[in-house]
Amino acid sequence: MNVVFAVKQYISKMIEDSGPGMKVLLMDKETTGIVSMVYTQSEILQKEVYLFERIDSQNREIMKHLKAICFLRPTKENVDYLIQELRRPKYSIYFIYFSNVISKSDVKSLAEADEQEVVAEVQEFYGDYIAVNPHLFSLNILGCCQGRNWDPTQLSRTTQGLTALLLSLKKCPMIRYQLSSEAAKRLAECVKQVITKEYELFEFRRTEVPPLLLILDRCDDAITPLLNQWTYQAMVHELLGINNSRIDLSRVPGISKDLREVVLSAENDEFYANNMYLNFAEIGSNIKNLMEDFQKKKPKEQQKLESIADMKAFVENYPQFKKMSGTVSKHVTVVGELSRLVSERNLLEVSEVEQELACQNDHSSALQNVKRLLQNPKVTELDAARIVMLYALHYERHSSNSLPGLIMDLRNKGVSEKYRKLVSAVVEYGGKRVRGSDLFSPKDAVAITKQFLKGLKGVENVYTQHQPFLHETLDHLIKGKLKENLYPYLGPSTLRDRPQDIIVFVIGGATYEEALTVYNLNRTTPGVRIVLGGTTVHNTKSFLEEVLASGLHSRSRESSQATSRTASRR
Repeated sequence: MNVVFAVKQYISKMIEDSGPGMKVLLMDKETTGIVSMVYTQSEILQKEVYLFERIDSQNREIMKHLKAICFLRPTKENVDYLIQELRRPKYSIYFIYFSNVISKSDVKSLAEADEQEVVAEVQEFYGDYIAVNPHLFSLNILGCCQGRNWDPTQLSRTTQGLTALLLSLKKCPMIRYQLSSEAAKRLAECVKQVITKEYELFEFRRTEVPPLLLILDRCDDAITPLLNQWTYQAMVHELLGINNSRIDLSRVPGISKDLREVVLSAENDEFYANNMYLNFAEIGSNIKNLMEDFQKKKPKEQQKLESIADMKAFVENYPQFKKMSGTVSKHVTVVGELSRLVSERNLLEVSEVEQELACQNDHSSALQNVKRLLQNPKVTELDAARIVMLYALHYERHSSNSLPGLIMDLRNKGVSEKYRKLVSAVVEYGGKRVRGSDLFSPKDAVAITKQFLKGLKGVENVYTQHQPFLHETLDHLIKGKLKENLYPYLGPSTLRDRPQDIIVFVIGGATYEEALTVYNLNRTTPGVRIVLGGTTVHNTKSFLEEVLASGLHSRSRESSQATSRTASRR
């Protein structure tokens, strides 16, 4: 179950099926992103695709010597663009691939428009999602719910994305969903409807143990997306933001022109592939080794260009050398910027307090540390707000809850009203009333003992104590212990054996910390394959936008006014 490989295979097949000759790849806004995640431009150029065009761009030239490969989402808008294109074709022949199921009536409309008979083929290739890592996919949807319920447009897009993923991995799963979430049940029903309606597409070779789709809701764990991260990929997303593998470095002080935007892709960057899950301290020493390696290779080749043979050797190695030099400067820049932000924003100290709020249960120590940090001028508005949010979620019903005072401290620190209001919005979004699970207190004797021993032994790393709630959920699922009264099956049948192929989908967005959890479980659990997906992949900023978009903050405004009144009384 490798989502990058699945999408890559579809694109290779499209290009192969069109045969030899020069080609143009015609895409829409979304499929452009889908393709760019799995192929670089230079890789596609080697397959005789010399031009990349958007179907919605008005001023494309007529180029009858090119074959057109069209890879489009089956939207009404795209079908209309294609009809216009086929009435006045710009290319010699068209191979049309839709990224999802296309209706018969749309195919009929296309056939009627194809008066010049330029269409060689129309097919469905189910690459209708963004393949981020081999075991992680996203639909790039921010703000999927209104209140507790789906935005209808986003529900339809998510259903399409999820069913396409199942088709591309050739899985017809049993479905379980989080009972405490109305949105999870609704999505489970929509996916089931598609499987029933398109049953011929889902007729795959039966496996002994059927695959399982587990649908969860972000509301159940609002802690994970609020934490600072310390592994490479997660940290880059948290501090710089990854958008379809691209990182915008234009704000970095003194950045050179060619590094204003860089691509981090494990597919064609060996250093990134080897380091994306390592923690920041290890990355630092690995960068140093990469630099030394580069230095060793560099001077020798430039010193000894005496004979023709030397020059020939240099030129032959030059593309590799150039690639290595690009990799070195890119990672040195990214890691340099990360460490600048860590010291500028005092993130080591901030993260230590975050981890205490997420993992320990000592209220008075937590409160002291939060108050101390809020006095620190280096702590940014975002970090101050996130610490108070974590406090509000953890100690929501604690008898000595001091949230009104902390909100007041935020105000005195000059934190904007937007962030202050978001504190109560986050509690409204993922507080105790909403959660189907208990995020904070260990549930049974075994867990309590574990926590006690962990406390005795001291954690290997104070900054990475936190395990996403997803870890516990998947651990129980793999062992066949996930409670059916909390995560029921859709429909009458249940799984007798332990699941082997698991697809987990998080409504409201997954995180790179959860992707790391899945990566580790895949590595350490023989016979189990897990793929994680979400409506998007969050960092703290995008998660807070998700909370804002849900509109829950407007309901909690009254409560935040009440809080400030009690605060002023104090």
